[in-house]
Amino acid sequence: MSLAEAPLPAVSAEAMEKVRAALAAKPDGVIEALAREHGVPTLAVLEATPAEQRRFIAAERFEALWRELAGWGTVLFIVHTPDIVLECEGALPVGSFGHGYYNIHGDSPIGGHIKAGNCTAIYLVDRQFHGRRSCSVQFFNGAGEAMFKVFVRRDAERELLPDQVARFEALKRDFA
Repeated sequence: MSLAEAPLPAVSAEAMEKVRAALAAKPDGVIEALAREHGVPTLAVLEATPAEQRRFIAAERFEALWRELAGWGTVLFIVHTPDIVLECEGALPVGSFGHGYYNIHGDSPIGGHIKAGNCTAIYLVDRQFHGRRSCSVQFFNGAGEAMFKVFVRRDAERELLPDQVARFEALKRDFA
């Protein structure tokens, strides 16, 4: 999927050239920070990263993908807004649709109600972040902003958990 297909606000060629230059200068930088700095949607910055760092999944696969992620055990769930980067470790409870939301409840600190219908794109993101490999599943809304992200966790030595990396690699094969 290209930006031309995504329902995003118009992004100027000049802004995107600046984004690409910033990514070239610091390829492992924070996507949201670059987006804010250049006044573009987060998804526009992600789309400017090398193609091998991201894999599109259609939003219609939301529930199937969530159910797969629910089997990973404890993950790192992040909500990144201009005001907060909220990080929560826990298992993703399997949810169900009702009253316009995908409702998740269970024995986990991660719970609540996701407006899944607002999700317009999902990406598997495999890129360097501050010099280390980082693997995540990122859910985007129609404004091109991340609704939330699910990350492969790290061990005590800050290495990615091998079993979750294997599951992430399987997502690339099975959901792409």
